[in-house]
Amino acid sequence: MPQYVAALTIVLLLATVLGRVILLRRTGTRAMHFGKVDKTDFLIPPVALFYFYTLFATAFGWPLASADRFFRSTAVAWLGAALCLGGVLVLLLSLVSFGNSFRVGIDVDQPGRLVTTGIFAVSRNPIYVGFFVFLLGQFLVFPS
Repeated sequence: MPQYVAALTIVLLLATVLGRVILLRRTGTRAMHFGKVDKTDFLIPPVALFYFYTLFATAFGWPLASADRFFRSTAVAWLGAALCLGGVLVLLLSLVSFGNSFRVGIDVDQPGRLVTTGIFAVSRNPIYVGFFVFLLGQFLVFPS
């Protein structure tokens, strides 16, 4: 069961970011600047797809290259699922605090203002913190 919760958090994470990009586009803000300045951005999708497939395959019993597991613990798996949800919550709070300054990639034409309110008053990079907590949770749920 914690595997399903952790897999759901992947969907929530992606839906949160894409939903924010779509909402900003409706207000006239172009939030997606993926690959405009740094062409190495295009290395991210294949790695992310492999990572997501591996996690979904572990959760739903799809074919994998290896079925070895480091350890099995239901309590640790639930702790990992809670960390996944916590990471998504931190990401959501970051997106709310960003307001209209949110961008995916570097916008050299119209850089946003420096955000120092909300969760940004606690951490300079709360998206990184949230993503780290999310990945730590994923590792605890899917230790293979």
